[in-house]
Amino acid sequence: MKILVLGATGRVGRQIVEFALKDQLEVTTFVRDPHKLQLDNKNLHIFQGNVLNKKDLEQAMVNVDVVVSALNTDGNDTLSTSISLILEVMEQQKIKRIITIGTAGILQSRVSPTVLRYQSTESKRKSTFAAKEHQYVFEQLRVSNVDWTIVCPTYLPDGSFTGTYRVERNFLPEGGSEISVADTAYFAYQQIFSKEFVKSRVGIAY
Repeated sequence: MKILVLGATGRVGRQIVEFALKDQLEVTTFVRDPHKLQLDNKNLHIFQGNVLNKKDLEQAMVNVDVVVSALNTDGNDTLSTSISLILEVMEQQKIKRIITIGTAGILQSRVSPTVLRYQSTESKRKSTFAAKEHQYVFEQLRVSNVDWTIVCPTYLPDGSFTGTYRVERNFLPEGGSEISVADTAYFAYQQIFSKEFVKSRVGIAY
């Protein structure tokens, strides 16, 4: 199986790459700066490109089976601007599966289930910019033809890998307040092989 990881130099993306290489999958990482990814593996292919450049995406997605996006907002609109290009190229290349890393803010609120967490009193966040970016991605995926899964972690300390966590479709597990980067990456990686949460958001927390 060949997977393409976008945002591979970020905290979650890098660990997804490491899990995939450990299982001897063929991994292409799509990065702006190859020097940030200090990994050496015969199954690793490093592609330098810009997610806002359609030609770069077309080259990187050749013969890819699954796209994993761990892109974050970086304080700009890269996330919302790139998703339409990513979906367009996936359709061209006939790639059906995409797993993305979102945020717990775009899960449904438990206190006001008709709105998202970041729109309700359940959220303590002061800025809504990142959540709105992730919401746009969710809305684009929801109307697309691909088999998508959005993994939605809450507070993300580095932490260590435990393999023990709670997940819930569309909601953050009750009382959940954090989840490590490693456990988030592991769960997201496992979705490559699972159909359980296709076309779903999944909240993850301890």
